[in-house]
Amino acid sequence: MCPGKYCIRNDNKRVVFLDKIIGRSKEKKELEDAFNSNEAEFIAVYGRRRIGKTFLIKHFFQEKKCIYLQMTGIYKGALNKHLSRFSKEIGEVFYRGASIKAPKNWMDALEELTHAIKQVSSNSKIVIFLDELPWMATRKSGVISAVEYFWNRFWADDKRIKLIVCGSAASWIIKKIIKNKGGLHNRVTRKIRLLPFNLNETSLYLRHLGYQCNYQQILRLYMMMGGVPFYLNQLKKSYSIDQNIDNLFFNSEGILFDEFDEVFLSLFEYSEQYKELITLIGRYKDGVPRNILDGKAKLTGKGGRLTSRLEDLEYAGFIESYIPFGHKKLGIFYRINDEYCYFYLKWIEPIKNQLKQNKAGRYWKNIVNTPGYFGWLGYVFENICYRHIVQIKKALNIEETSLASPWRYVPRKIGMEKGVQIDLLFDRYDAISICEIKYTDKPFVVDKKYADVLQQKIEVFKKISRTVKQIFLVLISAHGVKQTQYSKELIANVVTLENLFEKVVD
Repeated sequence: MCPGKYCIRNDNKRVVFLDKIIGRSKEKKELEDAFNSNEAEFIAVYGRRRIGKTFLIKHFFQEKKCIYLQMTGIYKGALNKHLSRFSKEIGEVFYRGASIKAPKNWMDALEELTHAIKQVSSNSKIVIFLDELPWMATRKSGVISAVEYFWNRFWADDKRIKLIVCGSAASWIIKKIIKNKGGLHNRVTRKIRLLPFNLNETSLYLRHLGYQCNYQQILRLYMMMGGVPFYLNQLKKSYSIDQNIDNLFFNSEGILFDEFDEVFLSLFEYSEQYKELITLIGRYKDGVPRNILDGKAKLTGKGGRLTSRLEDLEYAGFIESYIPFGHKKLGIFYRINDEYCYFYLKWIEPIKNQLKQNKAGRYWKNIVNTPGYFGWLGYVFENICYRHIVQIKKALNIEETSLASPWRYVPRKIGMEKGVQIDLLFDRYDAISICEIKYTDKPFVVDKKYADVLQQKIEVFKKISRTVKQIFLVLISAHGVKQTQYSKELIANVVTLENLFEKVVD
């Protein structure tokens, strides 16, 4: 890391380095338990690119009294470059910077590491951090078989050793390490999936960066960036939110302008197929069933290959799968779960060629307040609510084990009967909470017309689901509800933006 708080990258863009881990209380506890255990630990860490995996591990263990070796994979790096870098790390950490001859292969490299470990005091804990391991595991590299051998033969019996493997290619970590069917089968002692910040953690992070904004403004940023620390880190304190959006997203030199392509290229070997899938999923606001993807995906074949790639996208945190309440026969549905990806596909990708020709401009102001803008607000706020199910349950005093799911009814025959869409419901052991999700910039008003719509939804749901449970109607509204005679009669509970920002104890 560069000295001081700021570092200038080779592309002349400033990156802010923080010296404090924000949030991540559950993950820090897991790492603390692993560090203090009297057993060797094999920890797999995975999560979306830019989510802060390396920062968490590095800063957590650098504060500990231990020997810490970090080897970071090089994107598209050759085997000899990885081995040369690894030998230098061993020399720096174990031999006070002495030069070590680069090994010929990973078996020799890990043998050298094992020899160095044997020279260390029996009271010293040793952390081995293999960061971006998927980038080291090039074809015929042999790194996985080498790790497998040395873990089983030497390291697993050494209580000093805490081995951490990490990668942004989440599906690779899961399939090759966590669910390994060979010599590493069931060897992982702990797994940590690092997720984006929630709204509460995002608020803390922005405050730590010195970016001043209120809950409503933080929500707007979250709608475009999600809780991805690297993206939030790019905000300029002297810019308004709209200025930052234009500068980062709609400027062809902005750091988030090409991020979509770069992310998929770095994570997936066949990036175009994955981009096709997520683009298809993004066209369906209410989620898309698997059979439609079977029919419309042209670059990815049906069956196992499509299943595998959908799993990869879900492991990486770009999409989520779900089965709508009461509709198991319809199978699995998919929807985009990543705010940045949806924002990019909705607003940037359609005009990308135009933006390349005009490097600077105020495009965002021309989008705000258009019909498409309000539709996007509604969808993305709904998605954010799905991310904050735990906070909503807390606000409603609902047990954590309650099933949360959207619900939809589409009549088989066209006639007098209308279809119904329920944004979110909680199936409790004694009742069902039906939630309407509305994003407005002021308290939502339930008038007679809307009250009739809500009443119809409840009646159709009761009829189709045949439930005998008590029904509660909940309104999730950023700015609450303006009291009317209809809201008093129908709405049992109101969840507001403040509830979504609540800190939840892990």
